[in-house]
Amino acid sequence: MKKIVILGCENSHADMFLGFMKGNEKYADMQTVGVYSDDKAAAEKLAAKYGVKAMNAYDEAVGDVDGVIVTARHGDNHYKYAAPYIKTGVPMFIDKPVSIAESDALKLARECKAAGVKLTGGSSCVHDELVQTLKREREENFDGKTLSGFVRCPINLKNDYGDFFFYSEHLVGVASTIFGFYPESVKAYKNDDKLTVLFRYKDYDVTGLYVDGNYSCYYAMRVSEHHVHGGEFPINEDSPCFKIELEEFYGLLNGEKQRLSYEDFIAPVFVLNAIQRSLDSGNEEPVDKFRI
Repeated sequence: MKKIVILGCENSHADMFLGFMKGNEKYADMQTVGVYSDDKAAAEKLAAKYGVKAMNAYDEAVGDVDGVIVTARHGDNHYKYAAPYIKTGVPMFIDKPVSIAESDALKLARECKAAGVKLTGGSSCVHDELVQTLKREREENFDGKTLSGFVRCPINLKNDYGDFFFYSEHLVGVASTIFGFYPESVKAYKNDDKLTVLFRYKDYDVTGLYVDGNYSCYYAMRVSEHHVHGGEFPINEDSPCFKIELEEFYGLLNGEKQRLSYEDFIAPVFVLNAIQRSLDSGNEEPVDKFRI
């Protein structure tokens, strides 16, 4: 039996994952032994719904579990919750944003790499079939080399969970997956309830459009030499993306390799911080380079 804990269970991911696991023979060998949230009522609600333990502290199960799922709404809690478990070497799912602070992202990646901890998580949107198709086509220069691109995703700019950082990794995750994790710089513009971001890569530019509060529209497009590819992709509670990310975590529990390098896994944090700096300064801002 593979025992796991879910930390930061006020996020809808916790409810979804527990629901996917309940009564599913595929996950019969995976047991959730506890859930934790700073919002005690959220943990108690899930405990009652699924018959799991509501933990009193996020580090309560260190040494007693085979895997950790971190789904806290505030990205500042992600490294904090994960840190006590890293030394045990168990696989981890870290939800978006992987972290808010670049320093936390570096500590997470460096410590996990040293301890052999396998990581998955980030934005669920990257698992969408269209996103993965555009990624392959960019890598293979389908219909010619890439000239440009466009990604639209929702954002939530005012909240108790890090404001800009709370929802913004979805767009950056999709753009990074399709066009590459390491743009050289970004320039961000705010216009009413919209944020436009220009991602500057070595050989092309990509435009991102955030729309505050509009959670129904996700769109990705790649412009090649000979054609334009892309379209809208739905992300809702019925989207297969959420089952795919749980399946990926389950694979890590069973010894599979992690999908992304440690560098690629945390790279969106550095892009997000560059966007925030650009919003603050009004200037084009370089994306900080880093090494693990």
